[in-house]
Amino acid sequence: MADVKVKPEVADPVDIESRIIELCHQFPHGITDQVIQNDMPHMEAQQRAMAINRLLSMGQLDLLRSNAGLLYRIKESQNASKMKGSDNQEKLVYQIIEDAGNKGIWSRDIRYKSNLPLTEINKILKNLESKKLIKAVKSVAASKKKVYMLYNLQPDRSVTGGAWYSDQDFESEFVEVLNQQCFKFLQSKAEAARESKQNPMIQRNSSFASSHEVWKYICELGISKVELSMEDIETILNTLIYDGKVEMTIIAAKEGTVGSVDGQMKLYRAVSPLIQPTGLVRTPCGLCPVSNKLCARIGGASLL
Repeated sequence: MADVKVKPEVADPVDIESRIIELCHQFPHGITDQVIQNDMPHMEAQQRAMAINRLLSMGQLDLLRSNAGLLYRIKESQNASKMKGSDNQEKLVYQIIEDAGNKGIWSRDIRYKSNLPLTEINKILKNLESKKLIKAVKSVAASKKKVYMLYNLQPDRSVTGGAWYSDQDFESEFVEVLNQQCFKFLQSKAEAARESKQNPMIQRNSSFASSHEVWKYICELGISKVELSMEDIETILNTLIYDGKVEMTIIAAKEGTVGSVDGQMKLYRAVSPLIQPTGLVRTPCGLCPVSNKLCARIGGASLL
């Protein structure tokens, strides 16, 4: 099967700049270019560089040097100017919400940390929301509760459920479609390797595909209405591993290789079992990778 080519995506420069600012808020100590690249792998280096240079020229970022290289950090003066004219109670609540990061914080916890009356907290929260300094986000962990975070932050996956949730509902059909398409791509790689008529070792090696290759294939299909990351695709690939349809191996990779993390790259390939597994093996406990260690320690868990 020929390699899938992704059409170059022309993103709005304003969207790129906004996302870089969000990353800086998520990592207040600073971010490297590698962090930006991992978050936006589909963006060309020139696009990222232009966005960073514009933010630096506008005075929204500070450029620092560290052992890891260049760091980009949000200017502290920006946060201070946002709260200009606010009283001490409002500044306190804002600081508590800022410290919570993109995971947010419940109003109950704000009350506990600030020692302010609930009526006063609700008044401050409404005021900060009207100024677009904070926002309320519904959490998949508790449908009737909202968490508060800074207005320009992208909520953490633990809050929104990531790409697998829509309006707090789990998109099981969407996950199943992704599962099938990822497996179909790996099967095509395996078939192409077998048809190459090369020696078995070369066939086996050429049947592997990186998570980045699978991610490119899914993006090219255009079956997702939301932007999927390589982490999302690896989650789907992990379900295929648990189903016994795919195996994974990890290899060393050069620094800067596309799809590599910390000098390592995950490779996947479709596999066909020689015989069908027994019913016991197909049960959750039969597939659980930690059942022997965990259940031996806690005495097992009943699924009935």
